[in-house]
Amino acid sequence: MTLLTVQNVGKSFGGVRANHDISFALKSGELLALIGPNGAGKSTLFNIINGQTNADTGSVRFEGTELSGLQPRQIWRLGVGRTFQVAFPFGSMTAIENVQVALMSRDRKIFNFWRWGRNYCRDEALGLLQRVALTDQAEKPCNYMAYGDVKRLELAVALANKPRLLLMDEPTAGMAPQERNELMALTKRLVLEDGLSVLFTEHSMDVVFAYSDRIVVLARGELIAEGSPAEVRANAKVQEVYFGTGNTFETEGQAS
Repeated sequence: MTLLTVQNVGKSFGGVRANHDISFALKSGELLALIGPNGAGKSTLFNIINGQTNADTGSVRFEGTELSGLQPRQIWRLGVGRTFQVAFPFGSMTAIENVQVALMSRDRKIFNFWRWGRNYCRDEALGLLQRVALTDQAEKPCNYMAYGDVKRLELAVALANKPRLLLMDEPTAGMAPQERNELMALTKRLVLEDGLSVLFTEHSMDVVFAYSDRIVVLARGELIAEGSPAEVRANAKVQEVYFGTGNTFETEGQAS
């Protein structure tokens, strides 16, 4: 079943064309990577899908509902979660308190935070932390957590609203190779266990080719290729545009 449909999306900033006539679809239970060199238009497209930027042309539909013109919070309530390239938890609060705040927001009780306090949905919050292997750090303030653990906490927070679609903006940025693989293996497991769909941007090609089901490639605001990891790896145009003629995707970390 098609969950997300991006059709003929275009966006310009003054004389700069960030996106032009981009179309693709994301199926339920699929992990789709969106890649391209700097300036390809990935962030603009991501922000259009999430409601942070309005497209000039085209349509973005989630489960048949048009997202264009909706605010990020409205899109979130439809079942679209998001993680960001740089994680910003409440540093002075513990891991479990961060998840509890997300649960309060889901239940529209965020403005009564001090009334509900640290007992709000505690078991559910602990369950979410268990899913990302952080129960042993539930009471640790985020300021004292390792960066890889903070990224996993961000994932737990994103899952609080039980999203059907998760947008992940460079989820492994700043992480060591082992941490990258652990986080993406966890994400892949959530896709398989929950039927969760994931659209993610990423610069680490080892992550992209190891974990994605399909890949969409942008260059200079246009979609230049789409297919399985094997098909994209063998695509001559992708190799030329992304790395320069003659190079391949074998060398990790060349994209920037």
